[in-house]
Amino acid sequence: MTDIAKKTFGLSGAAKEKLIQKMLEKRQNAEADVQQPMKRSIRQKAIPESWYRFDQHPDYQQIFLHKAAGRELNIPNPFFRVQTSVANNLCVIDGKEYINFASYNYLNLNGHPQVDAAAKAAIDQYGTSVSASRLVSGERLIHQQLEQELARVHQTEDCVVFVSGHATNVNTIGYLFGANDLILYDALSHNSIVQGALLSGAHRKPFPHNDWEAVDEILTKQRRDYQRVLIVVEGIYSMDGDFPDLPEFIKIKQRHKAFLMVDEAHSLGVLGEKGEGIASHFGVNPKDIDICMGTLSKTLASAGGYVAGEKALVELLRTYAPGFLYSVGIPPASAAAALAALQLLQNEPERVTALRKNSVLFLQKAKEKSINTGLSQGYSVIPVIVGGSIKSGRLADFMFKRGVNVQPIFYPAVEEKAARLRFFISSAHTEEQIVKTIEILSEELNKL
Repeated sequence: MTDIAKKTFGLSGAAKEKLIQKMLEKRQNAEADVQQPMKRSIRQKAIPESWYRFDQHPDYQQIFLHKAAGRELNIPNPFFRVQTSVANNLCVIDGKEYINFASYNYLNLNGHPQVDAAAKAAIDQYGTSVSASRLVSGERLIHQQLEQELARVHQTEDCVVFVSGHATNVNTIGYLFGANDLILYDALSHNSIVQGALLSGAHRKPFPHNDWEAVDEILTKQRRDYQRVLIVVEGIYSMDGDFPDLPEFIKIKQRHKAFLMVDEAHSLGVLGEKGEGIASHFGVNPKDIDICMGTLSKTLASAGGYVAGEKALVELLRTYAPGFLYSVGIPPASAAAALAALQLLQNEPERVTALRKNSVLFLQKAKEKSINTGLSQGYSVIPVIVGGSIKSGRLADFMFKRGVNVQPIFYPAVEEKAARLRFFISSAHTEEQIVKTIEILSEELNKL
C-alpha cells in the first residue's frame, strides 16, 4: 500500500484531496533541499541507493507520487493518449471523436493534400533519411529551398534548419555565448531557452515577464560588466498566449548594444496580417531582430527548428553549432512538408484571418462566463487558470468525458497556483464547437 493510500484511507473526498495536495507540495519543497551542495563527506558512509538506481531518482519519485495521487482521486492519466487520425479541430481517441484543443495545427495545414503530396514526393526522390550530417554528405536541395524561403518570409539574409526545435535554441544560445557574457531571458521563457543559457556558461538573469523596463534597468547598471549580451523574448508565450512589446525591446537592445533573439515558435502563422510573425505584427524592421528562431512543428506541419538572420550568424551556426554540425540533417519529407506549408501560408492568408476570428471568439465567450484566461491576448493560445494540479487534472478529465480533448498543465511546467488547462485554437474550429466548449467548460468549472 502506498503512503498516499495509507494516509487517505477512510477520509472523505474533500479531506483526501486536501491531504494529497499537501503531500505534493511537500514533495516539491523537498526538491530544493536535494539541490543543496553536499555538506558532509561520504568516505566513511554507505553510498545511498538513490545515487545509483533510477527508481530512486527524485524525479522518478515525483512521477510515482503524481500517479498514486491520480489513482487515489480517480483522475485518469491525461497524457500519452493514442490518437488515430490527423489532429486538427477534431481528433479520434479509442474510436471516439473529440473536439480537439490539444494541437499546434493552427492553420489546419497538417494533413493538407499539398503538404502530404510534397512529403511523399520527397520520399520518392530522397528516401526517408539523408543518412548523414549535412556537412558530411547529408545536404539536399530541399534543405536549401526551405531555408531560402524561410529567410524570405522573415526578410533576413539567410537561414539554417536544425533537426529539432528544442535543440535549435539549446545549440544556438549554448554555442554563441560564453563565460564572459550575459543572457537576459523572460521569466516565462521556454525550457529550451533556459537550457541553452545553462549550456553556454554565461551569466544568466531572468527578468519579470514582458518587463522591458526591468531589462533596461539591469543593462544600465551592468552592461559594461560583460562582453556580449543577449536578450531573449518569445513571439507568443506558449503557456500564456501573450507577447512582448517588441519595439521597446528593440530600443533597449540598440541603446545598450546587445543582441535580441525572438523565439517565433508559436507566432509564425499567427501574428501579423499574413502570419509572418511578430515583426510584421508591430510593423518593425525585421533586421532589428538579431536572431529569429522558429520551429517547423506548429504552423508548418512538420518537425525541426531554424534560425534566420544575417549571413555571418548563419554561417557560424552551420560551421560550429554542435547540434547542426554533429547531427543528421532534417529528413527530406519533413523539409518538403514544411516548405509546402510555408507556401500555403503565404498564398492563403484567409487561414490566418480565420484563426484570429476563432481565437477572439473563444476569448470573448470565456470572459462572458467570467473564466480566468490569464494573460492571453486571444492569438491561438488561451489558458484557463484553475489553480492547483489536482483541480486541473479533474477538469481535464471532466472535459474529456464530455467530448473535449484539452490538456492540463501542472507543476513544474507552471507554478502550482497557476496550474491550468491550455487551449490551442485552430482556423478549422467552427463557431459551434467553440461555443459548445465554453458552455461545457463553464458548467464543469462551476461543479469544481
